[in-house]
Amino acid sequence: MFLKKLSLINYKNFASENFEFDSKINCFVGDNGVGKTNVLDAIYHLSFGKSYFNPVATQNIKHEEDFFVIDGEFQKNDREERILCSLKKGMKKIIKRNGKAYDKFSDHIGFLPLVIISPADRDLIIEGSETRRKFMDGVISQSDKEYLQNLIKYNKTLSQRNSLLKYFAVNQTFDKTTLAIYNEQLQDYGSTIFHKRAKFLEEFIPIFKEQYLAISGGKEPVNLTYDSKLLDSELLTLLERNLEKDKALQYTSVGTHKDDLNFEIDGHPIKKFGSQGQQKSFLIALKLAQFYFIKKQAGTTPLLLLDDIFDKLDENRVAQIINLVDEENFGQIFLSDTHADRTEEVVKKIHQSYKIFKL
Repeated sequence: MFLKKLSLINYKNFASENFEFDSKINCFVGDNGVGKTNVLDAIYHLSFGKSYFNPVATQNIKHEEDFFVIDGEFQKNDREERILCSLKKGMKKIIKRNGKAYDKFSDHIGFLPLVIISPADRDLIIEGSETRRKFMDGVISQSDKEYLQNLIKYNKTLSQRNSLLKYFAVNQTFDKTTLAIYNEQLQDYGSTIFHKRAKFLEEFIPIFKEQYLAISGGKEPVNLTYDSKLLDSELLTLLERNLEKDKALQYTSVGTHKDDLNFEIDGHPIKKFGSQGQQKSFLIALKLAQFYFIKKQAGTTPLLLLDDIFDKLDENRVAQIINLVDEENFGQIFLSDTHADRTEEVVKKIHQSYKIFKL
């Protein structure tokens, strides 16, 4: 699978721009602020129906305009696929495949598998558990539609249970029967989510460790561990046990929406004990493991986006990554860099065709 053409109208800093891509390596070079990352984000948008960098959809519209259009022409399984994503202020976003709009955005997830490696990934280490859960959910959802639907239903039920707890508090009332219905639903969806996350990590962790070894030379052991209260108790039991606490807080304090991933180096949290270089290697290994996992599950090679990667790594680590992407395991790659000469020097070492776009 590869992206042949991309057309942007009023997307971020672009009024109107068209690109025709190489099927292997495409480089966007130029000073900071010219829109290199914005092109990568537009490609991400076509895959996930949203921006990687700015969740507020209307803020991706060019200043003083009232709509944007991203139009991509892909080659997948010997077929041409045209994906169009558009948004007009005050209206719902539209995603179309070959001219037909999707009823549900979730139906599109996984159709164009993609992995992005960006400086923004550091949030996975420094932010709270929600960021790491989203990472886990994003990887699983690209190849498991049922998981994504369970997640959507779980979150909807959770929101309803939280509203009910607030209602109880405001009206100084309590209805055990209604609450029990939501508890049962959370148990059904939540236990499925929990078991799929655990199974995913079983497969994912060895791939991640292998990638870290390749990038870092393997001087120190790393690990990912699943942190979930469901490892010890069923969700229904946890909900009943925490009922008084939930009534006081007016929200649901236990469940798969509280799960986390622990990132460890030498048995300690990487956030506190990992050097900057180790943290960067950890994140890149995490994303490359995502790439290989999705490739295996989807049966097609994901697009790989490398945002500003050369600026953030020392030469040794860049060399390791270049060696990795020189293998035939990779398909189409998009990368951004501030130095045209450095980029050309790096991509020349890779035995693949390439195109450089100076923005």
